[in-house]
Amino acid sequence: MKILYFDLAMGAAGDMLTAALLELFEDKTAVLGTLNSLGIPGVRFESSEKTSGGISGTHITVTIDGVTEDEFHEHHDVHHDHPHCSMHKIEHMVEHLNVSDRIKEDVLNIYKILAEAESKAHGVPVSEVHFHEVGTKDAVADITAVCKLIRDIAPDRIIASKMCTGFGYVHCAHGILPVPAPATANLIEGLPVFAGEEEGERLTPTGAALVKYFADEFGSVPDIVVNKTGYGIGTKKFHNGNYVRVLLGGEDEEIIELSANLDDMTAEQIGFAIDKLYEAGAVEAFAVPVTMKKSRPGTILTALCSSSLRDSVVKAFFVHTSTIGVREKSVTRYTLDRVTETVDTPYGPVRLKRSFGYGIEKVKFEFDDVAKIAREKNTGISQVLEELNKLHLN
Repeated sequence: MKILYFDLAMGAAGDMLTAALLELFEDKTAVLGTLNSLGIPGVRFESSEKTSGGISGTHITVTIDGVTEDEFHEHHDVHHDHPHCSMHKIEHMVEHLNVSDRIKEDVLNIYKILAEAESKAHGVPVSEVHFHEVGTKDAVADITAVCKLIRDIAPDRIIASKMCTGFGYVHCAHGILPVPAPATANLIEGLPVFAGEEEGERLTPTGAALVKYFADEFGSVPDIVVNKTGYGIGTKKFHNGNYVRVLLGGEDEEIIELSANLDDMTAEQIGFAIDKLYEAGAVEAFAVPVTMKKSRPGTILTALCSSSLRDSVVKAFFVHTSTIGVREKSVTRYTLDRVTETVDTPYGPVRLKRSFGYGIEKVKFEFDDVAKIAREKNTGISQVLEELNKLHLN
């Protein structure tokens, strides 16, 4: 099982989460190129190495038409000139993003969480909420980037630590507000937090909303084999550091093996049953030809699944096969952690799968993408793979 752990002992912000997740990828330049192709007009991501509190990591700068949000504030009145975005405008922006529908849904869901928090904080209906800091293009970029990177990493479970909020007061578009700001305070209701030792805002509304949306649970670091660690360095300066740490690892997963002997089903029916076993939650399903009683040719149909999905997969056996009995035994499944990157090639974007763990790494291009190129170019798959390997694996 692949587990992503967010260490938020120093708070969280969208750019810090983006930077920390970026460090988990082997080809950071390629991933950064993908982020710069999200389709947000004028937005550009730039990464640099930075140190905070003695920790070296990645710092992400987001510019809009070459200007950062801090530079914008230096030349504009924060109370009057800062651009406001309604939920409708944000929905329009998200609709035109160059990402999957699932990621668009993630982004909109996070903005709905933000809108509800702002609505409660300022006493206006959600439909009348106008975003300030979180409504600008850089925040849309941060949120989209985090959503995409998490979906590319594809963890089975996300765990977060307690979140440091900071304390004191902060200047924003609404004036001078206490830390955590009212919207942030609404977002963290029911979540474990602490103030920390240094005055200042440690947890932004964007950071809080992202963690609230993605975290499956909160707690200390679980028992895992850590394969990758990433540090995202923030912009603000704090004496004891300002960064987010993410850990990517896995735990050996005890699963069950379910199987049944079949001697009266066609190959087509067995193929259909395998599809249904996957839909029911099997992580693997396969058929093995065997010789059964009275020397009849038959098939052993097997599915591997977590114990929590036992009933679902067993039901699929009974519904979609002719068996009247299913065997069970416990097995241990060892897996490598996996991330999917998109790399630019002369043929266009191609997905690249990286699997790592136990001191090894394996790299493989997504077969469907390679096959599509081969069809379009009327050439062989081996030729396409050879060219892609020369460009990206040497």
